[in-house]
This record gives sequence, C-alpha cells and structure tokens, in this order.
Amino acid sequence: MTLTKKTKILETARKAIHTEMEALACMEQRLGDAFVAAVETILAGSGKCIVTGMGKSGLVGRKIAATLASTGTPSFFLHPGEAFHGDLGMISKGDVVLALSFSGETDEILKIVPFIHANGNRLISMTGNPESTLAKNSDVHLDVGVEEEACILHLAPTTSTTAQIAMGDALAVSLMELRGFTSIDFARLHPGGSLGRRLLMTVGNVMRSHDLPVVAPDCPAVEMIHAISKGGLGLIVVCDGDRIEGIVTDGDIRRTMERRRAEFFGIRARDIATPGPKTIRPEEKLIEAEKMMTRNKITSLLVAGDDGRLQGVIQIYDIKL
Repeated sequence: MTLTKKTKILETARKAIHTEMEALACMEQRLGDAFVAAVETILAGSGKCIVTGMGKSGLVGRKIAATLASTGTPSFFLHPGEAFHGDLGMISKGDVVLALSFSGETDEILKIVPFIHANGNRLISMTGNPESTLAKNSDVHLDVGVEEEACILHLAPTTSTTAQIAMGDALAVSLMELRGFTSIDFARLHPGGSLGRRLLMTVGNVMRSHDLPVVAPDCPAVEMIHAISKGGLGLIVVCDGDRIEGIVTDGDIRRTMERRRAEFFGIRARDIATPGPKTIRPEEKLIEAEKMMTRNKITSLLVAGDDGRLQGVIQIYDIKL
C-alpha cells in the first residue's frame, strides 16, 4: 500500500469520526427540558417502553430497546410495519412508545400514531426535524438533528444513527440513575455473562477445598517441592495446626534455590514462607476476590472463615473462566 493511499484512508476515517463527534457535541448542548420530560415519562409509565422504527432507525431502535431492557427499564422493539398489520395488540395501556424516524415522516410509523393516541399511550419521538409530522404529534420530542452525515456523499445514515444511539444511551443511563439500578441488578439480568458470574457467585462456589497443599512449619525442602507439584496450585499453605502461618509459592522455592543453593535442602517451610497471607471469606463475591488480587498484584487468595481456619484456595483463573 502506498503512503498516499494510506494517508487518504486515514484522512477519510478521521473526518468521519470528527463529523460525528461534532454532531454529538451539538446535541449535548441542546439537551434540556424535553429530555427530562422523556425520562420522567418513561419512568412514570406503568408498563414497558415500546421502541419502534424503520430501516436504519429500526436497527438503532432494537439496540436501544435491548439496552433499556438490560438496565432496568422493561422494553422491547416493535416493527411498525408488523404493528400496522396486527401487532398493535402488543402495546398495552400503560406502555410508553418511543418512535425513531430521522425524517419524522416515516409512513409506517405515522400510520400507527392514531392508535397510540387512542389507546392512551404516551408517545416520545426521536427525529432530526422538530417541525415534522411525527414530532408535532408526540407528547415529547427529542431532537437528534445533525448538520451532515459522515458519509462522503452525505446520504447514508451515519452521523444521524450515531446521534440516535447516543440519545438512546443517555435515556438508558439516566433511567438507571433514577431507578437506583446497581451492578447486582445488572448481574441478575446477565447471569450467563462473565460479569454476572463475578457479581453473583461467591468465593465458596468456586474455591478449591479438597486436597489442599498444606504443610507444617518444619516441612523440609524436598517435601515442599513434592507438595507443590502434587497440589497443582503453584503454592503451599503453611499451617500450625488450624492456624495459617504463611504461604510459599513455587517462585519462592526457585528463588531460594538460586540464592541459597548450598543450604537449600536444609531449609524449612517457616524459613521462606510469606507470613500473613491475604485471605478472603467464602461468602464474598468473586468480584471482591478479583479486586483484592488486582490491588495486591497476586493471583491466589486463601479462603478462611471468621475463625481464621483455612477452608480453601481461590485463584484468578477460577474467576476468569
């Protein structure tokens, strides 16, 4: 690829991104009472937030509905064409309708507006033209107008769809804030994901609790090596009875072999153990174990109850499955 061609590609891409950034900055400044009214309208609704739109606006609408649903606002997408041919029954009395149409003149959406009003639903529109038919027939209008599309022909929906997505995200985030939606709530709606797993499951759910590599403080070097190899955790726990005395990692043993080669086979576990190892209770969430490991730059934690007795070992690999 020639330097000239590479430069042209990057210039075009940067111009597109810059055009969309400027549009979002302008939209940010326009936010005002209408946005507040839209949020309060959705919040006050006793049903769901029904999102509808055609074409590219419809694709954005599906994303907005999914974001709302996953952040505490019950929502689903309704295709306006299907709605006009029987699916209007999916709109209940207490629902709020969010209609997306950049022109504000999309025929399929305008055809269902009379039903929305007759059914007693509140209508929020998101258009690029405050003087459009849809905007004028809405209870609340959100202006997502842009000066130009990022498309080199200024035709394909690019800047305009970015503005719609950003407005939808702003609605979702504002509603999250007002609903007091927490990370635990998010996890309950995403139980199959990595985040949901870390927020919902406890250390006790995943820790290794059987055949733990435990040795006494006077354990000799040869037995320490054997215990680490057999344990498969890269560490051994040094315990004096039920009391945790320290921890020895395979790295500790390697470093000791290098530094104290002549006397290595005469050392004991207590001689090289790190005292006061980090522990966590089994009822703590995995996210807390991850935070503790990250904060202390370690990959393993000992699991101990309130009585201080060793119950298990959890490693970063157990959390990030």
